[in-house]
Amino acid sequence: MASEDGEWLELTAPGGSTIRVLKAAHPRARRLRLTVTPKGARLTYPNGTHVAQMTAFLRHHVDWLEQKLGEFNLDAEPLPPLRVGVPTTFPFRGEDVVLDWAEGPYPRVEQEPGQIVLQIPRPHTRALLVARGLLATHFEMQIRRDVSRWLPAYIPQISAAPTALRIRPLKSLWGSLDTRDRINLDLALALAPPAALRYVLVHELCHLKVRNHSPKFWHWVEALSPDYKEQRAWLRTNGSALKRQLDRLIADVAD
Repeated sequence: MASEDGEWLELTAPGGSTIRVLKAAHPRARRLRLTVTPKGARLTYPNGTHVAQMTAFLRHHVDWLEQKLGEFNLDAEPLPPLRVGVPTTFPFRGEDVVLDWAEGPYPRVEQEPGQIVLQIPRPHTRALLVARGLLATHFEMQIRRDVSRWLPAYIPQISAAPTALRIRPLKSLWGSLDTRDRINLDLALALAPPAALRYVLVHELCHLKVRNHSPKFWHWVEALSPDYKEQRAWLRTNGSALKRQLDRLIADVAD
């Protein structure tokens, strides 16, 4: 059974739990679209859609919805907020590192084994926003460095190349290939082991050959990444935690 409460729809899952879904009309939406992120479930719908239609749509997808919400582990212990001057720990390239702070003549990132130091001039009225921007840039640069090392080996094997590489926070995906052959990668992959990032890159590169997830597509993936199943399983198990970490580290610059 589903019920409506303002901007939310409540749905009873097969297991007996109550699922709350945020509903949001979108002027350019042409169909119902259900997404799940570390922040919860969201239903986007065209203007004029009747609540009964939304409810039927949710009921049809309730098993998937319950599974995805479980993967994101939304009941997990809240992460400590990022605070200027307060050291914290987070994963980077699959290893825990300590984030520390220091004063400097200009904003910069210094990376040492097991440690990332943010140098920020003081006093600085926007120190937290500057820190988030530094981290976002540092994460993107690391992904670009990795990808630039791997691409020369893969392009000859598939006889195709992406037209561009875009790196940004993605709500639920790890990567995508658009109609212009541009690869999009999730910024949170900077926090994952390089092997997981490499698998996602291979996955999107193989879509240059096969646009669907048919057996032919997975044959290409396995040829380029023999351990892809292991990396895919790792992301499914740990992915929600990575996205939550990224959100707390760069929340103010994520858009």
